[in-house]
Amino acid sequence: MLPEQWDKRKLPDFSVRVAFAAIEKKDRFRNRLKEWRRRLRPGLTGDISALADGASWIWDIVRSEFGKVRECLDVYHALEHLSGIGKLFYGEESAVYKKWYESAKKDLLSGGFGLIDKCLALLESDVRTDRQRESLRRYFSDHSERLCYRERLWEGRAIGSGQVEGACKSMIGRRLKQTGARWKVRRLNRMTVICSIKYGSLWKNYWKNKK
Repeated sequence: MLPEQWDKRKLPDFSVRVAFAAIEKKDRFRNRLKEWRRRLRPGLTGDISALADGASWIWDIVRSEFGKVRECLDVYHALEHLSGIGKLFYGEESAVYKKWYESAKKDLLSGGFGLIDKCLALLESDVRTDRQRESLRRYFSDHSERLCYRERLWEGRAIGSGQVEGACKSMIGRRLKQTGARWKVRRLNRMTVICSIKYGSLWKNYWKNKK
Protein backbone atom coordinates (compact mmCIF):
# COMPACT_ATOMS: atom_id res chain seq x y z
CA MET A 1 0.00 0.00 0.00
CA LEU A 2 1.51 3.31 -1.12
CA PRO A 3 1.28 6.24 1.33
CA GLU A 4 -0.80 8.31 -1.10
CA GLN A 5 -3.40 5.50 -1.20
CA TRP A 6 -3.97 5.47 2.56
CA ASP A 7 -7.51 6.91 2.44
CA LYS A 8 -8.70 4.66 -0.41
CA ARG A 9 -7.86 1.24 1.02
CA LYS A 10 -10.29 -1.20 2.61
CA LEU A 11 -9.34 -2.45 6.06
CA PRO A 12 -10.08 -6.08 6.99
CA ASP A 13 -13.28 -6.81 8.88
CA PHE A 14 -13.02 -7.13 12.64
CA SER A 15 -13.19 -10.53 14.33
CA VAL A 16 -14.39 -9.21 17.69
CA ARG A 17 -15.26 -5.70 18.82
CA VAL A 18 -15.96 -4.29 22.25
CA ALA A 19 -17.01 -0.71 22.96
CA PHE A 20 -17.57 1.38 26.06
CA ALA A 21 -18.48 5.03 26.48
CA ALA A 22 -19.30 7.53 29.20
CA ILE A 23 -19.11 11.19 30.15
CA GLU A 24 -16.61 11.22 33.00
CA LYS A 25 -13.33 12.65 34.26
CA LYS A 26 -10.05 11.12 33.13
CA ASP A 27 -9.32 9.40 36.45
CA ARG A 28 -12.65 7.60 36.26
CA PHE A 29 -11.90 6.71 32.65
CA ARG A 30 -8.53 5.29 33.70
CA ASN A 31 -10.26 2.95 36.16
CA ARG A 32 -12.78 1.92 33.52
CA LEU A 33 -9.98 1.15 31.07
CA LYS A 34 -8.16 -0.85 33.73
CA GLU A 35 -11.26 -2.98 34.33
CA TRP A 36 -11.74 -3.64 30.61
CA ARG A 37 -8.10 -4.61 30.33
CA ARG A 38 -8.57 -7.12 33.14
CA ARG A 39 -11.59 -8.61 31.37
CA LEU A 40 -10.25 -8.71 27.83
CA ARG A 41 -6.58 -9.43 28.61
CA PRO A 42 -5.28 -7.88 25.36
CA GLY A 43 -1.81 -8.76 24.14
CA LEU A 44 -1.94 -12.47 24.99
CA THR A 45 -1.83 -13.49 21.32
CA GLY A 46 0.10 -10.58 19.83
CA ASP A 47 1.23 -7.01 20.28
CA ILE A 48 -0.94 -4.12 21.44
CA SER A 49 -1.40 -1.07 19.24
CA ALA A 50 -2.73 2.23 20.57
CA LEU A 51 -4.22 4.85 18.22
CA ALA A 52 -5.22 8.22 19.67
CA ASP A 53 -5.15 11.99 19.18
CA GLY A 54 -2.50 14.35 20.51
CA ALA A 55 -3.78 14.79 24.08
CA SER A 56 -0.94 13.94 26.45
CA TRP A 57 -3.23 12.57 29.18
CA ILE A 58 -4.43 9.82 26.86
CA TRP A 59 -0.89 8.63 26.19
CA ASP A 60 -0.08 8.83 29.90
CA ILE A 61 -2.97 6.47 30.61
CA VAL A 62 -1.96 4.12 27.79
CA ARG A 63 1.56 3.81 29.17
CA SER A 64 0.49 3.41 32.79
CA GLU A 65 -2.09 0.72 32.01
CA PHE A 66 -0.48 -1.15 29.11
CA GLY A 67 3.22 -0.39 29.41
CA LYS A 68 5.23 -0.23 26.21
CA VAL A 69 2.91 -0.62 23.23
CA ARG A 70 2.94 0.45 19.59
CA GLU A 71 1.66 4.03 19.62
CA CYS A 72 0.29 5.89 16.60
CA LEU A 73 -0.93 9.47 16.38
CA ASP A 74 -4.27 9.63 14.59
CA VAL A 75 -3.44 10.73 11.05
CA TYR A 76 -6.45 13.05 10.81
CA HIS A 77 -5.25 15.08 13.79
CA ALA A 78 -1.71 15.13 12.39
CA LEU A 79 -2.90 16.33 8.97
CA GLU A 80 -5.18 18.93 10.54
CA HIS A 81 -2.20 20.38 12.40
CA LEU A 82 -0.05 20.26 9.28
CA SER A 83 -2.74 22.00 7.27
CA GLY A 84 -3.00 24.72 9.91
CA ILE A 85 0.71 25.43 9.59
CA GLY A 86 0.47 25.73 5.82
CA LYS A 87 -2.54 28.04 5.99
CA LEU A 88 -0.73 30.26 8.49
CA PHE A 89 2.24 30.71 6.16
CA TYR A 90 0.61 30.72 2.73
CA GLY A 91 -3.10 31.47 3.17
CA GLU A 92 -5.93 28.97 2.93
CA GLU A 93 -6.97 29.54 -0.67
CA SER A 94 -3.57 30.05 -2.28
CA ALA A 95 -2.18 27.67 -4.88
CA VAL A 96 1.15 27.76 -3.01
CA TYR A 97 -0.53 26.42 0.13
CA LYS A 98 -2.23 23.57 -1.75
CA LYS A 99 1.02 22.54 -3.42
CA TRP A 100 2.95 22.76 -0.15
CA TYR A 101 0.35 20.79 1.77
CA GLU A 102 0.25 17.91 -0.72
CA SER A 103 4.04 17.66 -0.63
CA ALA A 104 4.17 17.89 3.18
CA LYS A 105 1.41 15.29 3.55
CA LYS A 106 3.38 12.87 1.38
CA ASP A 107 6.49 13.50 3.50
CA LEU A 108 4.56 12.77 6.68
CA LEU A 109 2.97 9.56 5.42
CA SER A 110 6.08 8.18 3.75
CA GLY A 111 8.86 9.39 6.03
CA GLY A 112 7.35 10.07 9.44
CA PHE A 113 9.12 12.49 11.72
CA GLY A 114 12.39 12.52 9.78
CA LEU A 115 10.92 13.98 6.59
CA ILE A 116 8.24 16.19 8.12
CA ASP A 117 10.78 17.78 10.48
CA LYS A 118 12.99 18.68 7.51
CA CYS A 119 9.94 20.03 5.70
CA LEU A 120 9.03 22.31 8.60
CA ALA A 121 12.65 23.35 9.09
CA LEU A 122 12.53 24.99 5.66
CA LEU A 123 9.84 27.35 6.97
CA GLU A 124 11.98 28.60 9.85
CA SER A 125 13.54 31.36 7.79
CA ASP A 126 10.14 33.07 7.76
CA VAL A 127 9.75 32.84 11.55
CA ARG A 128 10.93 35.80 13.60
CA THR A 129 11.57 34.49 17.12
CA ASP A 130 13.12 31.39 18.69
CA ARG A 131 9.85 30.75 20.51
CA GLN A 132 7.95 30.68 17.24
CA ARG A 133 10.52 28.32 15.73
CA GLU A 134 10.17 25.96 18.69
CA SER A 135 6.37 26.11 18.50
CA LEU A 136 6.43 25.41 14.76
CA ARG A 137 8.01 21.98 15.18
CA ARG A 138 7.02 21.05 18.75
CA TYR A 139 3.79 19.20 17.93
CA PHE A 140 5.43 16.66 15.64
CA SER A 141 8.53 16.52 17.81
CA ASP A 142 6.38 15.57 20.81
CA HIS A 143 4.88 12.71 18.76
CA SER A 144 8.00 11.76 16.81
CA GLU A 145 7.74 8.05 17.71
CA ARG A 146 4.04 7.95 16.84
CA LEU A 147 4.33 8.97 13.18
CA CYS A 148 4.89 5.40 11.98
CA TYR A 149 2.37 5.61 9.15
CA ARG A 150 4.46 3.99 6.45
CA GLU A 151 5.09 0.88 8.57
CA ARG A 152 1.47 0.56 9.61
CA LEU A 153 0.24 0.95 6.04
CA TRP A 154 2.62 -1.77 4.94
CA GLU A 155 1.28 -4.03 7.73
CA GLY A 156 -2.35 -3.28 6.83
CA ARG A 157 -3.08 -1.51 10.12
CA ALA A 158 -5.30 1.51 10.72
CA ILE A 159 -3.65 4.92 10.98
CA GLY A 160 -6.77 7.02 11.51
CA SER A 161 -9.67 7.14 13.92
CA GLY A 162 -12.31 7.10 11.19
CA GLN A 163 -13.72 3.75 12.31
CA VAL A 164 -13.95 4.93 15.91
CA GLU A 165 -15.48 8.28 14.98
CA GLY A 166 -17.99 6.52 12.75
CA ALA A 167 -18.85 4.13 15.56
CA CYS A 168 -19.43 7.03 17.94
CA LYS A 169 -21.90 8.58 15.49
CA SER A 170 -23.78 5.37 14.75
CA MET A 171 -23.52 3.85 18.22
CA ILE A 172 -24.07 6.87 20.46
CA GLY A 173 -24.95 9.95 18.43
CA ARG A 174 -27.88 8.44 16.55
CA ARG A 175 -29.56 7.37 19.79
CA LEU A 176 -28.69 10.25 22.10
CA LYS A 177 -28.77 13.26 19.76
CA GLN A 178 -32.29 12.93 18.47
CA THR A 179 -34.26 16.12 17.91
CA GLY A 180 -35.39 17.58 21.23
CA ALA A 181 -33.50 15.03 23.35
CA ARG A 182 -32.37 16.13 26.81
CA TRP A 183 -30.28 14.01 29.12
CA LYS A 184 -28.97 13.98 32.65
CA VAL A 185 -25.43 12.63 32.75
CA ARG A 186 -26.19 9.62 34.95
CA ARG A 187 -29.07 8.53 32.70
CA LEU A 188 -27.08 9.21 29.57
CA ASN A 189 -24.25 7.00 30.84
CA ARG A 190 -26.72 4.17 31.45
CA MET A 191 -27.93 4.45 27.88
CA THR A 192 -24.37 4.42 26.53
CA VAL A 193 -23.88 1.04 28.22
CA ILE A 194 -26.78 -0.44 26.25
CA CYS A 195 -25.64 1.25 23.03
CA SER A 196 -22.09 -0.06 23.49
CA ILE A 197 -23.22 -3.62 24.15
CA LYS A 198 -25.48 -3.55 21.09
CA TYR A 199 -22.66 -2.23 18.91
CA GLY A 200 -20.13 -4.76 20.18
CA SER A 201 -20.03 -8.54 20.18
CA LEU A 202 -21.64 -8.99 23.61
CA TRP A 203 -25.33 -8.38 22.87
CA LYS A 204 -26.48 -12.02 22.92
CA ASN A 205 -24.34 -12.90 25.93
CA TYR A 206 -25.64 -9.88 27.82
CA TRP A 207 -29.29 -10.87 27.46
CA LYS A 208 -28.53 -14.54 28.02
CA ASN A 209 -26.96 -13.73 31.39
CA LYS A 210 -29.77 -11.34 32.26
CA LYS A 211 -32.41 -14.04 32.04
